[in-house]
Amino acid sequence: MTSRKKPESLNKMPLPSEIRRSSPGTRTATKRALLIGVTYKRKYKLKGTINDVKSMRELLINNFGFKEENILVLTEQGTTRKKILESMELLVKDCQAGDSLVFYFSGHGKRQLDFEGDERDGFDENICPVDFLTEGMIIDNEINSLIVWPLKKDVTLHAIVDACHSGTVLDLEHVYNREQKRWEDNSPPSGNARKHTDGGLAISISACLDHEIAADTSAFTKTMNGALTYLLVYMVKKYPGLTYGDLLDLIHEELSKFNEGGCRPAKFLRKIFKNQLLQTPQISSSEQFDVYKKHFLF
Repeated sequence: MTSRKKPESLNKMPLPSEIRRSSPGTRTATKRALLIGVTYKRKYKLKGTINDVKSMRELLINNFGFKEENILVLTEQGTTRKKILESMELLVKDCQAGDSLVFYFSGHGKRQLDFEGDERDGFDENICPVDFLTEGMIIDNEINSLIVWPLKKDVTLHAIVDACHSGTVLDLEHVYNREQKRWEDNSPPSGNARKHTDGGLAISISACLDHEIAADTSAFTKTMNGALTYLLVYMVKKYPGLTYGDLLDLIHEELSKFNEGGCRPAKFLRKIFKNQLLQTPQISSSEQFDVYKKHFLF
């Protein structure tokens, strides 16, 4: 019997050096993604994060032309603080004009007091790796310096963060106020901290405002999903060519429908939500743009 070679993981992302070797000189612009779904243990356990990652991976491949080998997926014990930070650095390393990058996180988010004076609301927002109780959270300042600072001219990064307290978790300088239809300043009040890119564009879509909690819920299907992830994927598939403003409006409208009829968030959140999805998805960006003219595109 001949032995079969074990197939390579689809979750392998080529190193920038490998891309250069395969394309001498100026390489072709690429699409790369880092998708993270953290499940945790015991009282922190989330049941929908792996479903979220699968949905996002399918969307990127089938609807936006990402190659499987250029999507790195981290789940289960691969979601340590060390591994996430290394993978974030790899995502943007040696990026060049035309590259489209996606950072996706589904898991817990928290906030803490800001002691550096670079937050307008006085709080830092964080994402929680699987080992956050022992190794610590990943603070918004770290996220900004790792995947926002290095973005060169004509490089675009989209961050989709399905977590509590995620509104400004990338620390981008402009936040879109959907109610007032205008951008608001989120630059550091001290003026001393760098939060901008190196000429590229960073856009973040977050599950909720900084002070809000996001739901892991079975409100939409028989399986658990993050509310933002499910609705974003559903709307993008159903209405190709949406603008950012249209997408945000549709997500808000769908959340309102479920709130009017009642829904079922994860058990440990029901007392907080009272069987509603009380979260306000938000867009932030390194640059202001017309959200009703610019089309949502990875």
